[in-house]
Amino acid sequence: MSEILVKVENVIKTFGGLVALNSCSLEIKDKSITGIIGPNGSGKTTLFNVITGNLKPDSGNIFYNGIEITNTESHELFHLGMLRTFQIAHEFTNMTVIENLMVVPGNQRGEKLLYSLVNSKRIKKEDEAIKEKAIDVLQFLKIENLKNERAGNLSGGQKKLLELARTMMVDAKIVFLDEVGAGVNKTLLKEISESILKLNHDKGYTFCMIEHDFNFISELCDPVIVLAEGSVLFKGTAQEVRKNEEVIESYLGKGLKK
Repeated sequence: MSEILVKVENVIKTFGGLVALNSCSLEIKDKSITGIIGPNGSGKTTLFNVITGNLKPDSGNIFYNGIEITNTESHELFHLGMLRTFQIAHEFTNMTVIENLMVVPGNQRGEKLLYSLVNSKRIKKEDEAIKEKAIDVLQFLKIENLKNERAGNLSGGQKKLLELARTMMVDAKIVFLDEVGAGVNKTLLKEISESILKLNHDKGYTFCMIEHDFNFISELCDPVIVLAEGSVLFKGTAQEVRKNEEVIESYLGKGLKK
């Protein structure tokens, strides 16, 4: 059985009088692909934002690799291998795909002016290593043909693949995917699905993903966690989710994409 990588304990998050997370508790196993589903307003994105340091919880605790990370800043979690993508891709539109990847690794020597003036050879060697890694990443995801394309010219699905590629530049431990399939055509959705599975199987990535397309979730995720009104309603396999009466009443009967 896999060890627990992320643990959320009784987290509460409110916005004025609105309770977005209501004593929410869940666990994400190492090397799993966990799905998060629920009606609009059930707290899914708020949960991601709280775990990844983009929002501070009002109360409760969050643990990562057995260490408490409650209130840890997102940039600190980034360096610990916890990354997230967004429903709307965040790329540098005027830079090429490969340039988007090369700016990801932190603490590059070339970012320091004095060092760049006196150690140009070392910086050039570091840049070459980063570029080589970027090419390896693009080859792994089968999008090397896009390396010189401006990121702003990519389709929605290609931008989602670029976001996955960016997580590989820092050897992520866990990636939170916020509606990676939203607005993506079926052909690219299949490529994204295959890339997620490949990263999970070959690289040992752990994924936690919010998604409205239940077929997409069913193909990738075990377990599937159902949120309702800011807390966990049910957790099980996709098949168990489909058969659960509470889930059917609160969610599946209200237009979940099947």
